[in-house]
Amino acid sequence: QQQGQQQQQQFPQQTTAGSSPQTNIEQSSTSKTIPLRGYHRLMVKSMTTSLQIPHMVYTDEIHMDQLTHTRNTLRPLANAQYSIRKLTYMPFFVKAASLALKEFPMVNSTIDVEDMTMTFHDSHDIGVAVDTERGLAVPVVKACQDKSVLEIAQELQRLLEAAMEGNLSEEDIANPTFTLSNIGAIGGTYMSPVVVPPQVAIGAMGRIQRLPRFVDDSSEKVEAVRIMPMSWGGDHRAIDGATMAKFSNCWKSYCENPSSMLFAMR
Repeated sequence: QQQGQQQQQQFPQQTTAGSSPQTNIEQSSTSKTIPLRGYHRLMVKSMTTSLQIPHMVYTDEIHMDQLTHTRNTLRPLANAQYSIRKLTYMPFFVKAASLALKEFPMVNSTIDVEDMTMTFHDSHDIGVAVDTERGLAVPVVKACQDKSVLEIAQELQRLLEAAMEGNLSEEDIANPTFTLSNIGAIGGTYMSPVVVPPQVAIGAMGRIQRLPRFVDDSSEKVEAVRIMPMSWGGDHRAIDGATMAKFSNCWKSYCENPSSMLFAMR
């Protein structure tokens, strides 16, 4: 009995199974409580809904040497003729995604669980995640299937400036059918990107690194290659692993051979 009393004194807040522990968190004089507004409020709502999705993740690595050369070649032209101050990789990623979505329309669909329906969208309205001082914003490049790489770059420049200034309109962030996130601009390699319903897929690019790779399977020769890790997240209720892998391979082929996009564009 004395031993039991000692245990009760040592652990006074223990509870029995099924009961709720009483926790009292004292706020110090330096603590601050703020309301969730704007981008942060939207993120809380969308991520809470995302927890209901059975996710699948597919990863691969992309050889970036040819795309790096193409981007560097086009940069002066983009600046001089299109007023694009800095041509990044993202317009190429977005256009490659649009071309791959044309081949795999299921990835550009949205799902309605209540009605048990899927809607396949003709328009490729691709959201691009942006890190701002106000939180995560996802402006949308509309109708990417009808835009060139440089036209996408122009629209991205406008959207990014508006996002940084907190001036995105409702139309700028409305109804994406697919999303890309360039987390590699901050750091990191592979991740588990979270699908935002009713979309069924999302892609996340990691940090580009110069790494050693064998030239081919039959050679011992090693060369330095610019490698970008790529992670895809999918809603497993709508997309199976084979579809995601085929879509990824298609997107990868356009990124690794950017000139091939010319043959696929109208």
